[in-house]
Amino acid sequence: MGYQALARKWRPRDFKRMVGQGHVLRALINALDKDKLHHAFLFTGTRGVGKTTIARIFAKCLNCETGVSSTPCGSCDTCREVDEGRFVDLIEVDAASKAKVDETRELMENAQFLPTRGRYKVYLIDEVHMFSGHSFNALLKTLEEPPPHVKFLLATTEPRKLPITVLSRCLQFNLRKLPIDEISGQLMHILNEEGIPVEEGATRLISVAAEGSMRDALSLLEQAISYCDDALAISDVKAMLGTVDRVHIQVLLKALAMGDGKALMARIAVMAGDVVDFDDALRELLGVLQRIAILQVVPDGFGDSEPGEEEIMALAKEITPEDVQLYYQIGLMGRRDLPLAPDPKSGFEMTLLRMLAFRPVGANTTISQGTRVNSDPAKQTGQARSSVAPPTPTPEQPQIAPVPFPANPEAWPQIVAGLDLVGLARQLAGNCTLTECKDGLVRLCISPSHRQLAGDKRREQVERALCSYWGKNIRLTIEVSTADSAETPAAIGKRTENERQQAAEQAINEDPTVQTLRTTFDARIEKVVTRNHD
Repeated sequence: MGYQALARKWRPRDFKRMVGQGHVLRALINALDKDKLHHAFLFTGTRGVGKTTIARIFAKCLNCETGVSSTPCGSCDTCREVDEGRFVDLIEVDAASKAKVDETRELMENAQFLPTRGRYKVYLIDEVHMFSGHSFNALLKTLEEPPPHVKFLLATTEPRKLPITVLSRCLQFNLRKLPIDEISGQLMHILNEEGIPVEEGATRLISVAAEGSMRDALSLLEQAISYCDDALAISDVKAMLGTVDRVHIQVLLKALAMGDGKALMARIAVMAGDVVDFDDALRELLGVLQRIAILQVVPDGFGDSEPGEEEIMALAKEITPEDVQLYYQIGLMGRRDLPLAPDPKSGFEMTLLRMLAFRPVGANTTISQGTRVNSDPAKQTGQARSSVAPPTPTPEQPQIAPVPFPANPEAWPQIVAGLDLVGLARQLAGNCTLTECKDGLVRLCISPSHRQLAGDKRREQVERALCSYWGKNIRLTIEVSTADSAETPAAIGKRTENERQQAAEQAINEDPTVQTLRTTFDARIEKVVTRNHD
């Protein structure tokens, strides 16, 4: 047999060889081993994360000649035919090319017939979201109540495009993007098996570029093997991927830390000469800043080591955490706005210059010639001064002397004004009257209309506030009664507010200017609003 692509050669043949997706495999393995099989499964996720691979292994488990289990033998005729893509009872449908309703109806009509060789007739429909609305309607009835010998395995990258009627009839498994470490480990295993030498760190570069897709990683690995002539070196892999050299990023960050605008612009010019993709450069810069931020909080936060790790550690000590967070936020905004810039280089320059310009007060900054100076706002010219007025000292409120214990009932409003209470607890105290205060006992009276305020929790809050007010242990009781006719603090406050409102309205009505306006322009006073300045 001729050469076979790595993505096909190293496609897993059973669940044990799968990389990642443990949350999906666990459910499928348990269902197979306990013979509790649903009739329809939906696998969702981005490209290259194993949707079709898991579906094919599942079909093999269902039809293996040794019986239904999560560990197919891999050697019987059925297992070999499934691996080779020629098993007659595994019907693979590409929904993108067979989206017509007539084709779907034909498939569902054939589903009624028993399988030719296997135990189950398995319909594997890839990119099922490409079906038309009529095709979904033709699928629904059979999908809900299929014959006992039929299983549906659906795969899609766009689950949001599926009708809810389809989603509700399937067990849905969301396949996640694979972590960089898992992809890198699998690539190293493949290279070792293939006998191809590799420089440390090269597989990680490919794993990052794959963006969570194992198939993309294998395709990039195959391209790298051809590019590097069967010996993977980091420099060659970077050149093939167009990866921004980490040295550029380190020099830029050192220039930012030193406030050296001249060195910053010089390095950007070098990057432009190397035909760097400035969007990738910003992404790489953000990645380094994120790594620096973690190292500043958790110095041993990364167990693995990368080329240039010592330089990143040095930058983590040189740049303040505040600057790192500021640079990261500006970088995010700069990457978002990069397509709006006249050209990528100028957009990248403005993002870096913005990082240089927005420095915390008191930090070391540079003038245009690259000389570091102290950033005292009073000594710099040509820069925007941002001054914050010192806070205006607020006059101290006169301290109200606490009412001595025991207190008279008439002093209760003054006592309430001095209590440290808020919310419902203050409302409770304000709607009570003092009936007794002696021998460590305070008895309050509340009207039946406000009895809902007198809960145990709020009573305890008022009791603690009284203990703090008098500096002694106080026992508080609250009685519901209408016998006490004394005015509560809340009633006094409401009366005072009404009197203030009436006085304000009278003053406005008697004002000569207001009277002239009313007479001349036939004006009227809509509303008088008073403000409490106490």
